[in-house]
Amino acid sequence: MVSEQARMEIEESLGQVPSWMETIAEPAGDHSWGLFRDLTFGETELTAREKALVGVGVAAAISCPYCTYFHKQEARLDEVSEVELEETVNIASETRYFSTILHGNEVDVDEFVAETDEIVDHIKEGEAAAADD
Repeated sequence: MVSEQARMEIEESLGQVPSWMETIAEPAGDHSWGLFRDLTFGETELTAREKALVGVGVAAAISCPYCTYFHKQEARLDEVSEVELEETVNIASETRYFSTILHGNEVDVDEFVAETDEIVDHIKEGEAAAADD
């Protein structure tokens, strides 16, 4: 449940107050709308397109049909192609896959960080050498 002011903002932004927003407990209603409004529609460092793709990836990774549908529709509003949506889901899948391997095998975090830093340095050196050619 949201305040009357938030309700008016929601209706202006979305054309309606979605029924699921009515299920948010009163103390969190306006705050929840503010998070959604500011992160989804507000000016941030990420473009609307980038935010939609992040949403698709996370939604796929957590297997949420509601979020997957919403964020795919959001992405389509920003002219994200079906191929780009598929790639986003594949990247989310890859991340979840390797996360499972790392966690399940209890890979040492400090060792992982050190190796990752070495890999990044190697890639940067290769890019710098290629730019010099």
